[in-house]
This record gives sequence, C-alpha cells and structure tokens, in this order.
Amino acid sequence: MNLLHVVILGIVQGLAELLPVSSSAHVVVSEKLMGLDPSAPEMTLLLVMLHTGTMFAVIVYFWKQWMRTYFESAEAFKRIVILLFVATALTGVIGEGLIKGIEKFAFHGAKNAEVEQLFGRLDLIAPALAAAGILILIAGIHEKRHPFTGANGNGGLGMKQGALIGIVQGLCLPFRGFSRSGATISTGLLAGVEKSRAEAFSFALAVALTPAADGREVLRLMKANHIGAGLNLASAMMPSLLGMVCAFAAGLLALKWLSKWIESDRWYLFGIYCLAAAAAVAFLHHVGY
Repeated sequence: MNLLHVVILGIVQGLAELLPVSSSAHVVVSEKLMGLDPSAPEMTLLLVMLHTGTMFAVIVYFWKQWMRTYFESAEAFKRIVILLFVATALTGVIGEGLIKGIEKFAFHGAKNAEVEQLFGRLDLIAPALAAAGILILIAGIHEKRHPFTGANGNGGLGMKQGALIGIVQGLCLPFRGFSRSGATISTGLLAGVEKSRAEAFSFALAVALTPAADGREVLRLMKANHIGAGLNLASAMMPSLLGMVCAFAAGLLALKWLSKWIESDRWYLFGIYCLAAAAAVAFLHHVGY
C-alpha cells in the first residue's frame, strides 16, 4: 500500500461513509481493484482511522444544528442523551449478538474465527447492498406519500423511534454493504420522523458509536498480535493519519450533498444507486475479484 492508495481510499471512504451507499462496500471494492487485501492488518487499521476522519466531519458539519436542537435547554440535552444512550445500547447488544452468532455458526466452530474474515467477500456485499437499496426505495416512496406534518416539536423523534433506529443500526454492523446511514435514516422516515431530524440523529448516533467501534478494532488487532511494539504502531499510523485527513475533507463535501438531496425529495435515488452498485459488485465477484 502506497500513499496514493491511502489518498484514494480516504476520498472513497469520506464520500461514501456519509452518503447512504455503504462506505465499507466501496472501500472493499476499491481495495480489491487496486490489488490490496481488505483483511490485512494495515488495511483494518486504515479503515479505523478513515472512520475517525468522517466522525470529525460529522461533528463539524452538524455542530451548529446540534447546538440549536439539542443544547437549547437542559431538558432538550437530557432528552437527546437518553435517546442516544438507549439507541446505542440497543445497537451494541444486537450488533455484538449477531457478530458472535455469525462467528459461531458461519465458521462451523473454526478456531479464532472472526466476522472480519467475511468483510472482503463480494458475494456477501452484493446482497447487502441490494437490501439497503430496497429499504431506501421503500422509505423514499413512503415519505413522498406520507410527508411529515409537524405534529410535535421533536420532529417526530421519540423514544420509540430512537429505539427502532438503534435496533436497525445494530443489524447493519456485521454486514459490509448494508449502509448504516441509509438504513437508519430510512427507518426514521418510515417511523414518521422529519427528514432533517432523522439525518441529524443518524449521524449523532454515528459519533456515539465510532469511538467504541474503533476501540474494539484496535483491541482486536492488538490481541491478535497484529500490532506489536509502539514503534510499529506509530509507523502504521502515519499513512492512516493521511487517510483520516482525506476522509474528513471528502466527508464534509458528502454531507453538504446529502442534505440537499434529502431536502429535495430525491432520497429514493440512493436506493436505485445501491441496487445498481449491488449488480456491479456481483459482476466483479463473477469475474474473479
């Protein structure tokens, strides 16, 4: 892996992570097309840092909106903290349960089996992309037929909606291609949440989840002795930091684009894109990638 690879992957991650098209699927496909191994330790560490870059992009982009919505009063702050806690807890329980189940049953009891070993399989990514595309299409059609009416001051986001979004986010965790943002925003729309509020809450959840997911990945690598001495870790971090910066810049551009598309009632087009991407990934798998 050279610096050009890092820059390309950073841009791909930044654009795709914050659009509902599955960044992991795009990164894995890009890695395979460049002849890289998505399951290699340095690639896993790079992916962790790319997610960190997009997390900072989310914070910068949404900060003013979060200040107006979630920090306008002590009651509003308390409410969003509880919603985030419940949704993130449900994500963790369901996501980790699915991961453990996959590791136990999909590998037929193989020693040291990890769900990450499946992340580079295009034959699994293609149906996950298709499932995300169908969900986005359904949500886009539903939102057009049943637009938000402004029934309450919370944008339709209550404990029931927040918990449902958290559950769906948990279902996304083990599957590369099942877009987290696409699934959570679509779930919000189907549950009657106002579009901009569903988007803001989805990415607030991403900020809450990313540090825990990154920490889990680093611990996994250290446990597997993929990262040894501090010098080796520092050396591996240098290209990853460059990727993080690229992902941050690309992420800001992607968020501006996403917000405009959500506001213009073109959410369903992301579903069509995911279905087309699923077909493309299936073809790549067919020809040997």
